[in-house]
Amino acid sequence: MSDETPNRPAETPDDRRHPRRSGGDGSPLQTRAAFIENWDWQSVVRINRGACERGGAQHGFNSETRSACETEWETKRHAVLTLAETLDFLKHCHRQAPFLFFNGNTFAAIGRELGRVLFAELPPVRNREVISAIAHYIAGVLGRDEMIAMVEELCESAELRAGDRVKTLRSSTLGVVKKILPDGRVVWQPDGSGTTLTALPESLLRIAK
Repeated sequence: MSDETPNRPAETPDDRRHPRRSGGDGSPLQTRAAFIENWDWQSVVRINRGACERGGAQHGFNSETRSACETEWETKRHAVLTLAETLDFLKHCHRQAPFLFFNGNTFAAIGRELGRVLFAELPPVRNREVISAIAHYIAGVLGRDEMIAMVEELCESAELRAGDRVKTLRSSTLGVVKKILPDGRVVWQPDGSGTTLTALPESLLRIAK
C-alpha cells in the first residue's frame, strides 16, 4: 500500500507492536490510541483516487455525504479510541459513501495497513488472516463478532501439544495433534481421515475444550 498510503498509524502505547492482551480486557482490540491520526482527509481522497484508477472508474465525490464525512473524519481521527472502535468508525465511513466508487476498498485499505503494522509480530500467515478479517469487516462482508473472534484466536499462542484439538486458520478442517516433531512442526490428523498431515504450529488454532 506504499503507493497510496504515505502516512502510518499514530504511535501506539506498545511502540507499534501488535496489541497484546492485558489485564482484564482479554482482547487485543481493546488497546487504545489515536490509530488513524496520521491519515488526514486528503490521504483518504488519494487512496480512493488510486482505487478508482486501478478499477477503471471515475474518481469523484458524493455531494450528499462528502462534507459531513470529511468533517467527522477530521474530528474523529484525533480521538483516542480502542482499536475495535476505530474499525467500527472505518466501517461507518464506508457506509456513508463519501465517494462515487470504491468506498469499501478505500476504508478497508486503511484497516489493512493498521492490521499490517499493529499485528506485525504475528507469524506472517496469521498476520495475513488478521488483515483479511479486519478488511472484510470494514467492507461489510464479515460480522463484528466474527471478526473479533478471529482476531483474538489468531493472537493466541501457537504452542501446541499432542492430543490438542485443532483447526485450520479459516476453520475449514478440524482434527487432533498426534505429535510435535523436533523441529517444531506439528503432525496432526484431520477428522474423518486415516492419514496425517504436517504443518507449522502457526497455521493451526487450538480448539478450546
